[in-house]
Amino acid sequence: MNTVQTASNQNHTSKVLSIAMDGLFIALTCVITFFVQIRLPFAGNGGLIHLGNVPFLIAAIIFGKRTGALAGGIGMGLFDLLSGWAIWAPFTFITVGFMGFTVGAITEKHKSFPWNVFAIILACIIKIVGYYIAEVIIYGNWLAPAGSIPGNILQVVVAGIIVLPVIPVLRKGLK
Repeated sequence: MNTVQTASNQNHTSKVLSIAMDGLFIALTCVITFFVQIRLPFAGNGGLIHLGNVPFLIAAIIFGKRTGALAGGIGMGLFDLLSGWAIWAPFTFITVGFMGFTVGAITEKHKSFPWNVFAIILACIIKIVGYYIAEVIIYGNWLAPAGSIPGNILQVVVAGIIVLPVIPVLRKGLK
């Protein structure tokens, strides 16, 4: 086989694996968001805590900004569409997609624990701001969305506590 054909086959295989990983993490994000969720009694707007942030953060840190953005935006957007939170789907697609993109963009360049922590902190800020804006638009009130901030922080902190120790193990397994 000549080198041009070999390179073409490797490129095709790489694209197929990338699409498969995107699909896998989209599905994991959606299903895990469904599977583990706790309604927050202190969130006036009916917020919930779920572990869907875990797979899309793993996807972003391990596979980069593209997979992180797709897993976060589409995976959680699908959850919203399928679970009675459809009004949130466009906001989720943008906010969580941007979270995944940001985490992936940072961790593609900097593969270390402190950078992973920094990326997750930025994701938390994006979540707070994105959902605050979404609630202002949905509810037409600038004050009520503040009640969702603790739940949004808790969601990302819990995901970070799970993801951060898992990343080095996954990276070793992929080598």
